[in-house]
Amino acid sequence: MLKILLIHGPNLNLLGEREPSEYGYADSESILNELRSEFPEAEISYFQSNDEGELCSAIQGARNEQAGILINAGAYSHSSIAMADAIRAIRIPVISVHISHIYQREDFRHRDIVGEACQGAIVGLGTPGYKLALECLLDMV
Repeated sequence: MLKILLIHGPNLNLLGEREPSEYGYADSESILNELRSEFPEAEISYFQSNDEGELCSAIQGARNEQAGILINAGAYSHSSIAMADAIRAIRIPVISVHISHIYQREDFRHRDIVGEACQGAIVGLGTPGYKLALECLLDMV
């Protein structure tokens, strides 16, 4: 069974209640449960933090334990060189997911520093984007 780590960055612990017009009503647990149901061939674990250092440690820790990572780095997507460097330092594939369409939002969101370090990105398709990202990731491992 392939081990996949889903990482959520800052404020994604509030999915389902935070700006539902932008992010929808699904919370992280329902996203995770749907992925586990739809992809029984994958053992999907989950990590969320609002702390950049903890997210870097989770990325680094996955390198010897996971086949790949799905990451929604939240606002750190646009600012975290440290997370991008952590992704570049590991040898497992990483796919970035954004629920909202970052290129139709504020200008500062148009640069995705973390996503640039990933093998691919799914942007602006809502929570169904996680399924597409996992399909792509499973094809890579």
